[in-house]
Amino acid sequence: MRCESVLDAIGGTPHIRLNRMFGSDHQIWIKLESANPGGSLKDRAALAMVEAAELRGDLQPGGTVIVPSSGNAAIGLALVCAVKVYRLIVAMPFSMSLERRRALWAYGAEIVLTSHEGWLGEAVHRASELAAEIPGAWLAQQFDDPANLLAHSDSTAMEILGDFPEGLDVMVAGVGTGGHCCGTALALKETWPNLEVIAVEPSVSPVLTGGPANPHRILGIGAGFVPSVYDPSAVNRVVSVDEEDAYEMTRRCAREEGIWAGVSTGANLAAISQLLPELEGKRVLTFNYDTGERYLSVEGLFPDRVP
Repeated sequence: MRCESVLDAIGGTPHIRLNRMFGSDHQIWIKLESANPGGSLKDRAALAMVEAAELRGDLQPGGTVIVPSSGNAAIGLALVCAVKVYRLIVAMPFSMSLERRRALWAYGAEIVLTSHEGWLGEAVHRASELAAEIPGAWLAQQFDDPANLLAHSDSTAMEILGDFPEGLDVMVAGVGTGGHCCGTALALKETWPNLEVIAVEPSVSPVLTGGPANPHRILGIGAGFVPSVYDPSAVNRVVSVDEEDAYEMTRRCAREEGIWAGVSTGANLAAISQLLPELEGKRVLTFNYDTGERYLSVEGLFPDRVP
């Protein structure tokens, strides 16, 4: 495949069957979004949001992009901004991994850290302040931008439909902004109306089911509020997962499937593990959101040596 720029390489990620973690009696597939050039699923939304802002005239050549992010959306935007020559300022919680910060710096982004709390509310507020202070800045509002949904209904879902002509029974997806989960689900349900969509959130911050928002250690999901792009009609039910279960499944995914993923992927796998008895005989798809290399500094996630 030849690409005019790295942006043309976004999407087209493979679907891989998980053979060891859940046994050969179960058809569990994972979409390898870490194969995107920026290393995560968020490349799709980043490109879609920037292109939509350009079309609206909200983002002018040489302009400034500001985004509140837990990391991957910012890295996706940093890649896009590097190619399109925009300045990028990222407001992110202090608790986000050092690897994510270094990746942003590598792309030339600037970082403004907010409090140590593991949620995004303060980062969203700080990003809004920065956008008001900097003339001509465009605030990338991934929690509210319809382009976030369209990125997945127009690309992610179409790839799934193409690779699974026989259909799927269940989709398991974590919820950060909700754009990926809901955009993909709504498009798939147009073809597969009986598809069961299971959203995943941290058990200590169960806001999607009306619970309280709390700091947590499952980086990438559980924003601490219900984003406006999250459409509950796209979801059949919500499953909450414990942090330690998500961490353990992240480690197992590398050891047993050869997929070195991040902890939000581990949360999806933990949800599948919870539901495994009822998934027998069903075709299930979940998502690998990013790579474990972005979490090496996260305490307690990966071993420092061979056990």
